[in-house]
Amino acid sequence: MRVVVQRVTGAKVEVDGKPTGEIGSGLLVLLGVAKGDVAADADALVDKIVNLRVFTDENQKMNRSLLDISGALLIVSQFTLYGDCRKGRRPSFDAAAPAEEARALYEYFVGKARETSVRVETGVFQAHMAVSLTNDGPVTLVIESR
Repeated sequence: MRVVVQRVTGAKVEVDGKPTGEIGSGLLVLLGVAKGDVAADADALVDKIVNLRVFTDENQKMNRSLLDISGALLIVSQFTLYGDCRKGRRPSFDAAAPAEEARALYEYFVGKARETSVRVETGVFQAHMAVSLTNDGPVTLVIESR
């Protein structure tokens, strides 16, 4: 699994002009699932993300986690994170998991995130989504489960 995590002061996702998820302070997580990913990958990433110390403390040091600030998660599926642009001009998505396999792991990931004390909002799997955000910092990280 591969995620792009952005620290935000606010983010929302819309499908057909209707909001499906919206958060204030927290993390926007763009989630890609690769062929061969398993539940243990999701478990490790959820734990990493909710405990990631990327929020500032009273000394302006990145020392606080999503749990520490009572922040929220907005999780959006994004298979294009596995786009390979090394050859030609059109990305190859061969490394991305097939849709049903990816959907199962995406839903599992969301479920594990909801087991934490963090509020979780989502996009819609396989939908064309409009994602808007205010990146705070900016802080943007790429994390892989392997």
